[in-house]
Amino acid sequence: MNKLFVVGISLALGIMTAVSASAAGDAAKGKASYAVCLACHGADGMGNKALNAPKIAGQEIWYLERQLKNFKAGIRGADPKDTYGMQMRPMALTLANDQAIADMAAYLSSLPKDKPTAATVKGDISAGKTAYMICQACHGPTAGGNRALNAPRLAGLQDWYLVRQLKNFKAGVRGTKSGDTYGMQMRPMAMVLANDEAINNVAAYIATLK
Repeated sequence: MNKLFVVGISLALGIMTAVSASAAGDAAKGKASYAVCLACHGADGMGNKALNAPKIAGQEIWYLERQLKNFKAGIRGADPKDTYGMQMRPMALTLANDQAIADMAAYLSSLPKDKPTAATVKGDISAGKTAYMICQACHGPTAGGNRALNAPRLAGLQDWYLVRQLKNFKAGVRGTKSGDTYGMQMRPMAMVLANDEAINNVAAYIATLK
């Protein structure tokens, strides 16, 4: 085999390895950066309803990275009606670059996700299960998410947070900003839910999934 060809292949593989390494998150560095987040989201990433901070422990790295980048870029949390999203945006801006975001996502994803969350939304779980049928095509029958379809894990999220985000999508507070490709895909799904009762039903059902 031509030596130049072998050298070229080796260099290419080396570059690919270096790119992969730089793109990978360092959970230890992410933990250090998380100090600014834990006041609201908690040391275990389980969130705090009183502070309107959702559970972020154990969420997929790719989704965490996307949302942090969206907050930082003003794709999310820029609408004046998104009070809590606006609170989150300056927090995302403390992450200097994509590597810092990758580090944070790696740490958050490493936190245990199976701690139970308390039910706070009253809804008809049976009706919610029926309504969820349109959601499971992307998010899966157990709401475990599907990266290939850009659908995040919903199981384990607090019911009150699910309600807020469904209402935000439906009202156009989320999923209408230029650049929010996947939010735009989600918005018409939320609009299928006719009213607050239907939203509560779906959130109550999803809250039963683990």
